[in-house]
Amino acid sequence: MSEKTCAACDYPLDDKAIPVRIGGKVVEACCEECAVKLREAHAAATQAHR
Repeated sequence: MSEKTCAACDYPLDDKAIPVRIGGKVVEACCEECAVKLREAHAAATQAHR
């Protein structure tokens, strides 16, 4: 079975993973810093397409 990793930095996830909703899909981040990076990247990508 493959190990789950952070959507931002590929760090192995543990039971403290932070769910982040990105465009209708939930991904997991290893820490609040990575969660913020994912949210900011999604916001920037969404703004670029408008």
